[in-house]
Amino acid sequence: MAETTSIASLSNRAMEFVRTGPGMPAGRYLRQFWQPVYHSVDLAAGRAVKIRIMSQDFTLYRGQSGQPHLVDARCPHRGTQLSSGWIEGDDLRCFYHGWKFAADGSCIEQPAEENAFCSKVSIASYPVREYLGFIFAFLGTGKAPELPRHPEFEHFDGMVEIDSYSRDCNYFQNLENALDMSHIGFVHADNAAVFKGVGLGRLLDAEESNWGVTYGFTRADGQRRVQQFGMPNIFYLTALPTDADVGWQESMFWWVPLDDHRHMQFSLHRVPAQGKVAERLHGRRQARRGEIEVAHQDLARDVLEGRASLRDVDKKKVDLVRLQDDVAQVGQGLIAERDGEHLGRGDIGVIAIRRLWTRELGAFLKGRPTKKWQRDAAIGPRAWGLAGNPARIGGQGMGTTKAAEVIDVRPHVEIAVQLKALHAAVDK
Repeated sequence: MAETTSIASLSNRAMEFVRTGPGMPAGRYLRQFWQPVYHSVDLAAGRAVKIRIMSQDFTLYRGQSGQPHLVDARCPHRGTQLSSGWIEGDDLRCFYHGWKFAADGSCIEQPAEENAFCSKVSIASYPVREYLGFIFAFLGTGKAPELPRHPEFEHFDGMVEIDSYSRDCNYFQNLENALDMSHIGFVHADNAAVFKGVGLGRLLDAEESNWGVTYGFTRADGQRRVQQFGMPNIFYLTALPTDADVGWQESMFWWVPLDDHRHMQFSLHRVPAQGKVAERLHGRRQARRGEIEVAHQDLARDVLEGRASLRDVDKKKVDLVRLQDDVAQVGQGLIAERDGEHLGRGDIGVIAIRRLWTRELGAFLKGRPTKKWQRDAAIGPRAWGLAGNPARIGGQGMGTTKAAEVIDVRPHVEIAVQLKALHAAVDK
């Protein structure tokens, strides 16, 4: 196909997408958008932590007021780690010599210097907002835009579940995997909802939207499944059913680089359930948290290095779907080598987002206007019904004034792994 040949030439330019450190093209572009950087529940009042986002270290802390703040990682006096210091009100005092900084980054005390040159010293401070159980940060230059909101996840009769994870490869590999429906019949072939022909290339379509890419699959009987990719790194989707009480799992993901070799998928799941159904679901979810004892990241490494086999995995002790995706994506390498690719019709979603990224990043680097991406209520996922019942997607239960309860369903072993990944290593 002529289209496939021409798109293959994008592989060299696609390498610009993967480097996200300070000053790198993709890093500068991603920093112009709000990004989730931490789970609200993991940051107690009076606590400070060092985190690494896009190969840059920061100090994240929650003041005694309950407000989160994000500032530089190190004290400008002698360079020690600010997260080792004390929270005083909403200010942060350095552990080494007691220099004190307000939440806006201004230096307000220098004990040994008797505050002689406070006005000449400051650290960078970054806008943060708490929303849907996450702490979002704007790490770019200039005035921060309004934080995008997603009303479907705010007020409805049900609950919002947080179930995020870290993965040990470049974020763009996970991003591309989302718009790759043809992998489902192989990587996740054990899912009960998988059928022959799922993700068949000639039945896929991908079109630019006001938010990013509308990605669809049309079955032979005409029924469609539609997913929505939001530029530059968001996905609003329906995942294959794994629970009879939920059906299609309506979710929103953000893929946020920690560095060029690791990333976080911050995950929200919308569960429109009430009463006994909600109680039953909650009980199963919390029980499942305790069952999972093995980190899928470690087991994937064992599989890829020949010490274990997916056929021998105890499915009760590991998150199998994430393990399967780990093996597929980490198996591409820490950063996938795209020059040797041979893309086909089944890669139409991957092709679409590479084209958008190439266009937008090129315009951004040349100082030309970039598209103002925005999602409205019409841009949402769709899916066919199951067992004769319509799919429960997109706005069901909205209209209530009660905020949906945010519930953490991350396995405990997952929380430990992702916090270790988020908290930058001391020796780096």
